[in-house]
Amino acid sequence: MSHKNSLDQRAIKIIFEAGDDGIMQSELWKELGVSSREGSRLALRFEEKGSVERRKVLHEGRWSYKLFSKREFVTMNSIEGCPCMICTDIEKCFESGIRDPVSCQELTSWLTPRKTD
Repeated sequence: MSHKNSLDQRAIKIIFEAGDDGIMQSELWKELGVSSREGSRLALRFEEKGSVERRKVLHEGRWSYKLFSKREFVTMNSIEGCPCMICTDIEKCFESGIRDPVSCQELTSWLTPRKTD
């Protein structure tokens, strides 16, 4: 794993674990041991990818950014009714396997939002 990927993974984990409170961009840099320049680039890259929201906040009399993860915790409610949970072929389900999640009609139906009248 490259240094960049490792750094990205550590950063995303820290931001995710900050929860609803988020984390000051400057605090993230300190935890990662990177310069403010490298930390800013990292935060901007995450924002561009849509995995992090940067909010401008007044912190200790100065404008700064607070980072919030856009990822959500998986809950039992979020996977309720997933056909994979009761599939008898789950051990054979992988790309190009006997069952394939990419072409599984039951999974596609479950993932497709239903119209309400």
